[in-house]
Amino acid sequence: MVSPRIVAKIETEEPTSRLAVLIDADNAQAAVIEGILAEIARFGEASVKRIYGDFTSPNSSSWKKVLQKYAIKPVQQFAYTTGKNATDSTLIIDAMDLLYTRRFDGFCLVTSDSDFTGLATRIREEGLMVLGFGEQKTPDAFRNACHKFILTEVLRPSQVEPEGVTASKQEAVPATAPRSTTAAPQTSAYPREFMLSALEQSSDESGWAHLGTFGSYLTKLQPDFDSRVYGFKKLSDLVKARGDIFVTEERAVPGQSQKQLYLKPR
Repeated sequence: MVSPRIVAKIETEEPTSRLAVLIDADNAQAAVIEGILAEIARFGEASVKRIYGDFTSPNSSSWKKVLQKYAIKPVQQFAYTTGKNATDSTLIIDAMDLLYTRRFDGFCLVTSDSDFTGLATRIREEGLMVLGFGEQKTPDAFRNACHKFILTEVLRPSQVEPEGVTASKQEAVPATAPRSTTAAPQTSAYPREFMLSALEQSSDESGWAHLGTFGSYLTKLQPDFDSRVYGFKKLSDLVKARGDIFVTEERAVPGQSQKQLYLKPR
C-alpha cells in the first residue's frame, strides 16, 4: 500500500514541463552533454532526446560513446551531397512533427548554427518555450530567437589540477571571492550599465526589485545572459559581489522560514 504522505506529496507537486531535446551533432560537442542535460533538468523533463548527424563519419565518433549512456536516440542522416547539410533539414522536419503532436511544453535546440533561427521563431509562435544551447560563436539571431540561450562553455566540467597547482591558486585568491564549479569564459566584463538599466525597469515604486523579477527581466532583454559567464554560479552571488553598485536586503516570507533577496541601485 502506498503511503498517504507520498500520495499527498505527488498530488501537491507542480506538473513537470515536457521538453523535446534535439541535438545537431554537426554543431555540438559531446564533451558537454552531461552539463546540458543537467541544465535542461532545471526547466523540465527531457521526454524526447534525439541527435542528428552522419554517425558513419569520423567526426561523430565522440558522440557514439555517450548516446547509450544518456539514452539519446541517434537519427542517422547520410551526407548525400558535399556542401549540403541534410542534417538541418531532418532535424527541422522532426521538430515540426513533434510540435504538431501538442505533447510538449518546450523545445531544447542544441546547436551553434544560425540556420535554426526560423525553427526557434516558429516554435515560439506556438507559445512554447525554446531553450538554446551553443558555443560563443553562435550568431545573435539564433540567441535572440530563444527564450533562454545558454553558452555551453559554462557547462564544461572543471579541470582537475595537480595538488600543488591548486594549493598555490587558492593562496592567490581572496577568501571572499566566489568559486565557480564550471569553466566560464574569462573575457566578459561585468555588465554594469545593462544590469542597472534592467534593475530600473524591474523595480517597484520604492526602487526595490525582487531578485527573481530582476532575473526574469534580464533574460527577456538578453536571452543569453548568464551569471556564470562572469564567473558567478548564481545571480545572487553576482549581485552581492558588487556592493559598490547594488544595495541588497533579505526579507522574511510570511509563514515561511526562508528569506527572499531584494536589491536596488546604490
